[in-house]
This record gives sequence, C-alpha cells and structure tokens, in this order.
Amino acid sequence: MTAELVRGQNQALPWTRLEIGVEADRALALGAVLVGEAGHALGGADGIALPGAPPPPGLAAPGPPAPTHRLAVDLGALPAAATRVDLFLALPDGPGAPARFGALAAPRVLLLGPGGEEAAGFAVTGLAEETAVVAVELYRRNGVWKVRAVGQGYQGGVPALLTDRGIDPETAPRLGATAQADAVAPVPAASRPDPEPVPAPTGAPGPTAPSGGRVDYTHPGRRPAAPAAGDPYATPAPAAPVPPAAPAAPVAGDASGWSMEERLHNQVWGMFEDLARTVAAYRGAVEFAEDRRERELDAVLDNPRTRTGQGAADGRAAASERYETLVARAQEALDRDLAQLAAESRVVEPALPPAMAGWDSPVWHAYRPPEQPPFAVRLGDLRLPEAPELRIPMLVRLPLERGLWIDAGRLSDGEGESRPAGLRALAAGSAALHTTRLLVVHPPGGLTVHLLDPAGSGAAAFAGLRSAGLLAPAPPAGAAGVAEVLERLTRRVDLVQMAVRGGARDALPPGLDTAEQLLVVHDFPHGFDDRAVTRLRYLADEGPAVGVHLLLVADRDDAAGYGPLLDPLWRGLLRITPLPDGHLADPWVHHLWTFTPPCVPTGSAVLESVVGATARARRGSL
Repeated sequence: MTAELVRGQNQALPWTRLEIGVEADRALALGAVLVGEAGHALGGADGIALPGAPPPPGLAAPGPPAPTHRLAVDLGALPAAATRVDLFLALPDGPGAPARFGALAAPRVLLLGPGGEEAAGFAVTGLAEETAVVAVELYRRNGVWKVRAVGQGYQGGVPALLTDRGIDPETAPRLGATAQADAVAPVPAASRPDPEPVPAPTGAPGPTAPSGGRVDYTHPGRRPAAPAAGDPYATPAPAAPVPPAAPAAPVAGDASGWSMEERLHNQVWGMFEDLARTVAAYRGAVEFAEDRRERELDAVLDNPRTRTGQGAADGRAAASERYETLVARAQEALDRDLAQLAAESRVVEPALPPAMAGWDSPVWHAYRPPEQPPFAVRLGDLRLPEAPELRIPMLVRLPLERGLWIDAGRLSDGEGESRPAGLRALAAGSAALHTTRLLVVHPPGGLTVHLLDPAGSGAAAFAGLRSAGLLAPAPPAGAAGVAEVLERLTRRVDLVQMAVRGGARDALPPGLDTAEQLLVVHDFPHGFDDRAVTRLRYLADEGPAVGVHLLLVADRDDAAGYGPLLDPLWRGLLRITPLPDGHLADPWVHHLWTFTPPCVPTGSAVLESVVGATARARRGSL
C-alpha cells in the first residue's frame, strides 16, 4: 500500500537499494546531491548526479529531461561520510519549456522498492516562481535511513540550489549541457529567446544568461537599472509580484456524496485528514529545522577555527537564526491552514444533522424522529495539541462495523493508575448518552436496546431510557439474565445468517425482531461465566454483519482473570473514554488525538425533550 506523504513528513526505509520515480505532465530534469554532516555537498561538484555527467558512488546517472524518471539509489554504496541525498527537479531550458513550476501541474515523486513496488508518494505542491525544487531527501539518522518529503523550491534555479549546499555553480556540470541536446532541438544563441525573469530573493544567486550570452553580475538584492537601448542581453525589470488569491469561502456540504448527509460526513473526514496532514507538515518542518541546527552546531565544534571565541558565537547565532526562520515559516503555514479549517468548521458544524451534531447544536430544538436510519453517528470530538480550539467531530458509519468499549478503569495519559473518582459512574453515564443518541437518530422501532447490568450498578444512568420504555424488557437478575439475553441474540444471529446465505430472508420465523439490535453490557465481566464470555465474543465478531451490535462498559484489569481469552474481544472493539484522553490515532500519519466524549450542556433539557419525542413516536408506531 502506497503511503502518501505530506511536506515535512518522514518515513523509515525498509531497503538500502531502491528507485526514485518522477511523474509529471512536462519534461523535467532530475538530479541528486550527496550531502555530509555539515550540510555541504561531498566532494564539491563531484558529489552531484546530473544528466550527462559521471554520477558519484551509490547513484545512477539521471536520464535526460522527460516526463517520467527512474533513478536507482544504493544507500549501502554511498561514501561513508554521506548522511543525506537530496533529490531535486529542475525546469529544462529550450523553446516551449515552462518558465516556472507554478505553471505546471504538481509533479509526483515515488519511492519504489527493489521489486518496483510503490512504497510512498509525494505530490510537490505549493510551488509558484521556482525553477528548481528539492523534492525529497534520503537521510540517515541514528543509523537508520529515512525519506522526508521536502518540497523546497529555488527561484534562482539549480545554481541557487547548489550554492545552498556549498557548491560553486561555475564548477558544477551544467544541467542538461549534454542530456538536453537529446531532448530539445538546439537553437542558435542569436535567436534563442531570453528566459522569463524571476525575482530572486536577497542573498540568492542571480539568474544566469543563456549559453553563449553575457553573465549578469548584478547583485540580486539591488534594484536593476533601466536596460540600455538596443542591448540584447539586458535583463528587464522584474514584474510586480501578484498577491496570492484569497482562499475560497467554505461551504457546508462541499464534498462528494449522494445525499447531503453523506456529503457532510465526507467533508468532516476531509477536515480531519487536512488537520492531520497540516500538523504532520508542521512537526516535520520543525524536526527538519532542529536536525539542521544540530548538524550546523556540530560542524562549528568540529572545526578548530570556529570551536572557540567569536567564531563559535557567530556560528551558534547563525544556526539559531536559520532555525528560528524555518520554524517561523512552518508556524506561518500552520496558522494559515488552521484559520481556513476553523472557518470551515464554523460553517459545517451548524449544518450537521442530529446524528452528527453535538448536543449543544440548535438542530436538536427542532428534532423530529427520523424516517430513515442515519448515515453516520457522532461519538465525540477530536483535537490535536497544535490546535486545541479546533474540534473535529468523530463520526462513525452506521450500521456499526465494530462494537464500542467504554473504558471504566484506565486512561492512556498517565492518569489511569490514579483512577479518577467516579470514573465508573462517568462511564455508565457516557454509555447511556451514546445509547440515547443511537436510539433517537433511528426511526421509531428501528433499534432495539438490550441492557445487561447483572449487578444493577448502571440502573441510575439508564433510568430515563427505562422509564420512557425505550429499552427491551429487563432480563432476570444475575447470571441467569445474562445467559438468557445472550442465547436469544446468538439464536437471532444464526437464523439471519442462514437466511442471508440461503437467499431466503422471507423465511425468517414470525415474530423475529428484524430491527437493528444493540446489546449494552455494563460492568463487564460481572455475571459472566466462560460460556457467556464465548457467546459475547461470537456476537462481537458475527453480530455486526446481521444487525447485532455491542456496547461494552468495562475495566480491562477486572477481566484479567480470563487471560488471553478476551484479547480478541478487546482488539475488535473501538475504545472510547468517559473523560478526555489521547489514545486514538488517525489512519494517515498516526497522530495521537485527544478524544473528548459528548456531553449535554449544563441546565439544558434537550435530552429529556428528544427522549420524550422518541418515546411518543415509538408508542404511536406500535
């Protein structure tokens, strides 16, 4: 499975022999630079792999400019002093060639294994006036080789890129001096058009003249004088920069889907993914800045001339200044993305239907029992420490593919050992609140809830649902009631499975409850023997496919006496907590998100209102 990287994200490499692939809609030149500890190229110009030049050890010679590339890399054959390989893309010269990356569709870089399998990809987006870009870097850290998505562009092109790595561009092989002759027909110097001017940042090398032309020695930070009349090599004044366009105003439901519910669900997941990736980019950029600062400080200490005195102070100050600049840029990008996500959240949150809305949403004040089951249901909110004020609804599709386990005994942030007072009561209340939401967002009679509470410790939390008649008749107390309910639901699963496999759904016995079933087990494993535990595992595994779902309230430590028997059960359930806890990971970059359980605003009567409306609708449907 290909992992899609975002700018700044890194990933360990499982091989030492691999290929770097490039896919673009126009011909691009590919090159590589071997970099040592000090951040400079190894061996100067001899550490560069360019088309038409002998490559350094461990790297193959890149091909001529083309829309697709494959560059072989043997990390084990690199010089011992090489700690990094920078892979860069550059725009070729020639008629019809684009003048900047912003005029192209984003090129994509692929990481290919020895057998050609795709292991990671990176779309190099966000480029504008750049003419060269370091797409990815392969780097060694603590003896392990990794790949990082970089996407650092250079308006000054390859000369600026090489200068940044301590190479004099005049001593390096000219990019495409040989290889581009195979790809682009030669044009006489007299008739070759002048390249489109690109304003270079202060301190970056200025643009180079076409082959055979005059070199421009003008300082890149100085305003150019007006070109002399009739001077064919005069550089025109750079055009005024075009301010970036303001991001489009967010719109609720602006996602793909067959219904508004599905579009809103997909939009929320898009926000979840965007937040995960933008924070990954920020963390990766900060890690890159820290790693670069460490290398620069090590280089200062390794050099006897700069180890002490003013040279050491200047080196440390320069390294710190570059670090702060990189972090500030990363923070600026993060703030921009967070502002856009916050604006989208302010539009999407009020538009969510009851099944996906928070209990504080005004949509509950106009609640009416639905006629169709919902597309998804909200379990709580998710946050990351970089954006504590931005909450992303945690939505799961219905019917539930996995049961829910509300942890009544531990927290993953270190508070589990102290067991906050009243945690079991909070877990029972959280279970009742999740059960209430599932009931009120289903059509009347569309969900039957069975409550197993052998010790009766959850009676107070579920009293409102019991008195409203929204729970199935209470089973006998103790282990007898547990066995009765589990046997009834197991029989239902078996019957429906046989009917589905035989294509005879109409042959189900009369009187069988065809509504979705939710089994709520409170204070597990109290009242369960080995036979009951086996049946519960069976329901957790086989039940969701035929409409039988599980909500378990338990402390895993209390079930330790069953040994590994319950391990498959815990792994098959989605763990949520009655208090905020950081234990959930996203499927893209595996951040640990803080899960915040739902709660009803203090003093609000919304819960009693919707429960009453559901109870009246159910009585009217009987």
